[in-house]
Amino acid sequence: MTIFNETELIHLLQEYNPWWEQRRCTLELPEMQRRAYHDALSILDEPGIRRFVVLSGARRVGKTTVMRQMIAELLSRGVNPDNILYLSFDNPVLKLTGIKPVIDAYDRARPREGTRYFFLDEIQYAEDWSLWLKVLYDQRPELQLVATGSASPYIEKGARDSGVGRWRVLRMPTLNFYEYCELMRVKPELPAEVTPEELARMNPAELAGLMRRFAGMAPHWNRYLNIGGFPELLHLDNTFRAQSILREDVVDKVLKRDIPSLFDVRNTLQLEKVFLYLCLHSGSLINAAAMCRQLEGVSQPTLSRYMEFLQDANLIYICHSIDYSGKKGLSSQPKIYVADVALRNATLMRNPERLSDEERGLMAETTVYRHFRNAYTSPCRVGYLRREQREVDVAVDFPAGERLLCEVKYKNDSSLTADDAIMALCREKAAAAAFLATRNMEDFGVSCPAEGALPLIRIPAAVLCYLLGAVNASSYAG
Repeated sequence: MTIFNETELIHLLQEYNPWWEQRRCTLELPEMQRRAYHDALSILDEPGIRRFVVLSGARRVGKTTVMRQMIAELLSRGVNPDNILYLSFDNPVLKLTGIKPVIDAYDRARPREGTRYFFLDEIQYAEDWSLWLKVLYDQRPELQLVATGSASPYIEKGARDSGVGRWRVLRMPTLNFYEYCELMRVKPELPAEVTPEELARMNPAELAGLMRRFAGMAPHWNRYLNIGGFPELLHLDNTFRAQSILREDVVDKVLKRDIPSLFDVRNTLQLEKVFLYLCLHSGSLINAAAMCRQLEGVSQPTLSRYMEFLQDANLIYICHSIDYSGKKGLSSQPKIYVADVALRNATLMRNPERLSDEERGLMAETTVYRHFRNAYTSPCRVGYLRREQREVDVAVDFPAGERLLCEVKYKNDSSLTADDAIMALCREKAAAAAFLATRNMEDFGVSCPAEGALPLIRIPAAVLCYLLGAVNASSYAG
């Protein structure tokens, strides 16, 4: 029994699905198609294997845009517009009505034969959503379905509990620097794809030739660090307005509504204090005991839970150490990175023009780590490397045993000493490639810490992040 009658539901569905009346897609959509679009479409198109798709990521990351691009693609292929249904369970009417009454109303209003395509936005707000996806999969063999959710492990738990073999969860991060440049139409002309591994084989002249292609990119990189990778905010000239939107639509809604409702958090003020602290210390090692003393009233078990919830809600990354043998250090302190530096600036209400050099360095390290983490997904492992009280900011371990290392030195003087951990590891050839991410676009080169050592590639953070994003874009499924 629903408090809304079927006529009201149909009117709402027509608002969400304008192609039913227009018989075509009139939505204004970006030309750029992100990896999640290609991956999701390839799963739907896989011959002989039927899987539903669930896109998981933070609010305003672009999940709905990917759905709409997929709808536009299906319409361009000649799919009957009546066979495509889009719903958003962020809408209180649909949330309170539930999945079954809404779909029953749709079936009666738009009876058609052939393959149906359902696009269900913010699925976690629908009651018993994972059970209903299982029912739809089992009872409607003609159905293809794409859903989105903003709490990744909550969605993934539903997939494990009742979706084994029925759907796949694709995590969707904020825009990387390559995607930002694509949307802003400032893409440098490269002769071919350049991977970090290929960078490591370049001689000084080849590296200099590559760097010439990135001339003029510094202003775009600086703006990217300030605005972040939220697509809807890229064209806003008012940074203060962009930060207000992030605080209201992303941070506040997640901390005060999403996490409390999904994970039964009752003390939202404590949760906000924890996230504020992590924003202040993004890129730093976290000492749980010291953190609890500073926050007053937050116990270590509660802190651990809250950090997991914040990671589940795609607001932070928890970065573990990778020991010298390549295994995760179980007792080591984690490093915490905010999922996008724009969230940090918005939460702390930082004016980008007044940031200290130390803050800019932490923002750059956060961004470099995020690019490595999203470029090298499972079965690769991305963390940091700690050795003799010194650390390397980013370490990527490959299944075959190879490793990439990257130190971020976001200063006007990026020189290293012989005692720096990455220099020692280069002398020992303890990695397949090693990079030093620098601040200035003119600060690049190839150096060798000692005779016979692994060369250290000095490269601006902007260029490194662009190339990591390009590698990620080139690995589309399909």
